[in-house]
Amino acid sequence: MPLLVDAIFVLIGVLAAPWWLPRMLLRGRHRTDWSGRFGRTPRLCPPPVGGRIVLHAVSVGEVGALRGLVEAIEKVPDLDVVIGSTTDTGVARAKTLFGDRHTVVRWPLDFSFSVRRFLSAVQPTVVGMVELEVWPNMTAICRARGIRNVVITGRLSERSYRRYRLIRPLIRAMFGRLDAVGAQDRSTADRFIDLGVHSTRVDVTGNMKWDSACVPLAGPERSTKLAERLGIDRNRLLLVGGSTAPGEEAMLRDACPSGVQLLCAPRRPEWWDDAAEALSPCQRLTTVSTSPSPSDRYLLDTIGDLSDAYGLADVVVVGRSFGELHGSDPIEPIARGAATVIGPAVSDFRDAVEILCRGNGLIQCQASELADVLAELLGNEAARTRIASRGAEVIQSQQGATERSLHLLLG
Repeated sequence: MPLLVDAIFVLIGVLAAPWWLPRMLLRGRHRTDWSGRFGRTPRLCPPPVGGRIVLHAVSVGEVGALRGLVEAIEKVPDLDVVIGSTTDTGVARAKTLFGDRHTVVRWPLDFSFSVRRFLSAVQPTVVGMVELEVWPNMTAICRARGIRNVVITGRLSERSYRRYRLIRPLIRAMFGRLDAVGAQDRSTADRFIDLGVHSTRVDVTGNMKWDSACVPLAGPERSTKLAERLGIDRNRLLLVGGSTAPGEEAMLRDACPSGVQLLCAPRRPEWWDDAAEALSPCQRLTTVSTSPSPSDRYLLDTIGDLSDAYGLADVVVVGRSFGELHGSDPIEPIARGAATVIGPAVSDFRDAVEILCRGNGLIQCQASELADVLAELLGNEAARTRIASRGAEVIQSQQGATERSLHLLLG
């Protein structure tokens, strides 16, 4: 079976090469850790008596969501934790957050030889996959070696679920190999069951992002340092566009009230240059001089600093939510104390958005309404404080997923 899966992967890769190869070259993603992607990881020492949990988070957002869980695991005696990520930015973020005390590894491509090589080197007793990173060879080889497969803070959007259902006969065995699933909500739990996970192995544990958003990366000095580097005036209002997509920087530029500072943080590095053009003239973090020139427009063209920018914001607009994409996480800016606005395109975060909107802790609006919404918020301190306070109350009411996820991993 693993060899058949390998052959299918190769066939799909060849057929899809005209699509993915130019994109990879254009975005510079060919310059990556190919050795790690094919499972060549330095061999770790044998796991301690309590075992070794490998937590797999795809990219930056999922890595950040692990902060509280990693801290909880650290309190369990004789238990080791290793952090794995798929993307270059995810690996870099994991090293920043956890590299001083835990091993960070590249998660391998799902070829059988890559998976076997990786598992032999890392020697896990449990593999914890964040949200939805279930692959046929990884689950099959883990099952054959007696390694538990666990999905934590599982997320399966309606869009992804429809796609999986189209090939359900082919993937049912893969989902059936999962030893436990901690779903974010009841509808997600039902989707996992429908795709092949036995109902007795599925629990609703909630979303760890409600917990991890309140685990501080550091004190407020990080935000202060960011403001100093960019030349942001702390005595003036600041609007932050977080995880923006192409076109949203121009939208925010046009909607931002006169006299208000604007900082945008595009979601992907390949979008940074176009964002700089849309915000021109702007101050870019990577090119800032020792004495930054005065500017009302700022571009955060780095990975891992967005949380610090949220700590400076009076109002945050959550990106990737005003176009054809599927939204970004609204929880973190609210946890950092900012009044937060999001657009209509939120299918990847629909449950969190609905919960926050019901609690009046988040404003959702159309692009055509954004200028009026921002003018009202940025002109009314009491309104900003009220929305931020209600958002914090909603976050507190939703917490507890980290502890439940830990119990699931420990079996």
